[in-house]
Amino acid sequence: MLSSPVAAALARRNIHYGWAVVGVTFLTMLVSAGAVGAPGVLLLPLQREFGWSTADISVALAIRLLLFGLMGPFAAALINRHGVKRMVLSSLTLVSAGLLASLAMREVWQLILLWGVVVGFGTGLTAMVLGATVATRWFSRRRGLVVGLLTASSATGQLVFMPLLSMLTERLGWRVALALLCALLWVAALAVLALMRDRPSDLGLAAYGEEGGAVAPPAPAGAVVAAALGALRDASRTRVFWVLFATFFICGASTNGLIQTHLIPLCVDFGVPEVRAAGLLALMGIFDFVGTVASGWLSDRYDNRWLLFWYYGLRGVSLLFLPYSDFTLYGLSLFAVFYGLDWIATVPPTVRLTAERFGRERANLVFGWIFAGHQIGAACAAFGAGYARSTLDSYLPAFFVAGLLCLVAALLVPTLGRRPEAAKPVPAT
Repeated sequence: MLSSPVAAALARRNIHYGWAVVGVTFLTMLVSAGAVGAPGVLLLPLQREFGWSTADISVALAIRLLLFGLMGPFAAALINRHGVKRMVLSSLTLVSAGLLASLAMREVWQLILLWGVVVGFGTGLTAMVLGATVATRWFSRRRGLVVGLLTASSATGQLVFMPLLSMLTERLGWRVALALLCALLWVAALAVLALMRDRPSDLGLAAYGEEGGAVAPPAPAGAVVAAALGALRDASRTRVFWVLFATFFICGASTNGLIQTHLIPLCVDFGVPEVRAAGLLALMGIFDFVGTVASGWLSDRYDNRWLLFWYYGLRGVSLLFLPYSDFTLYGLSLFAVFYGLDWIATVPPTVRLTAERFGRERANLVFGWIFAGHQIGAACAAFGAGYARSTLDSYLPAFFVAGLLCLVAALLVPTLGRRPEAAKPVPAT
């Protein structure tokens, strides 16, 4: 098998094979995120070719975001039952099949089925839990760094691909852009097939930072889905869960659902070329990578409530500033820098607060439900902004609402208080 010689070659250089798994996971999450973000570039070309309204297209985008989020709490159960490699390959296959089939679509229901249901379900098979699973299984030390890098890759991938897809769409058409994206998904699938392994023990290794030999994998959990539902039941009885759920709902409504999906059409409404608008998203992606890694570092050292206060507050101010930027190069660049720094910087403090308040053992389950709130917010914004554009002939009301909601989130987080709420244990599995 290919991975054994690679593991041996890396070991001779004193490099743990876990870093190869991180590299494959980084590539997978980066390319998959590009597939998630592609509709933001293709919204206008689809309107021009098929005459579909912004609201019609936004229905498909909202379903995609909603499924991506709702699958989160159960994606870990599927990974535990069937393995990382098998689930990642299934995810990449479904996403590429949905995008490939969409090259021949002619009706809006086909868009909803392919981009909404198939791509939404495919991306949801791994969702945000893939990075957490890899970091937890393969790393005892440097786990926080790995989580930060993989989280940043997911968010940055949604933005970095925008200029390339926009340029290809403008010059060669949206079908060529989608075909390239499918090819990149297949490259990632080949890398996963060749190099991904579920656990260090598959190669006779211990996790990075652990002494001794390989650790045998735990027995498969027979009731993981029941545990996820039990976590929701118990967490929903606490106030802290609803505060984190509400703020992450606002996070999704002000990022994936709004900016990622509708920033390019908004800029076009104000005379900014599509490629230049896509370049703004790429600039955000660069600063997002810096901001997310820095946020992980800060979350280990400062009160996470106040970090979120500043993140949401500055995001709200930047969204309220955007309509007054005059959509000049300087104004949009300033927005891209400040907004990009905290695009997904909210994740490390939210995860840390979840672990503090609900315990380390069930933090991933509770965070899965909180992340579902994030994607529900994203779905609402994706549809709501499209509906505003179709009925009011302007995106600006949606951006004003998102900015105000971010200020509300900034005021909500400090109300949690320093003392963790008591939480009931999740039923044993």
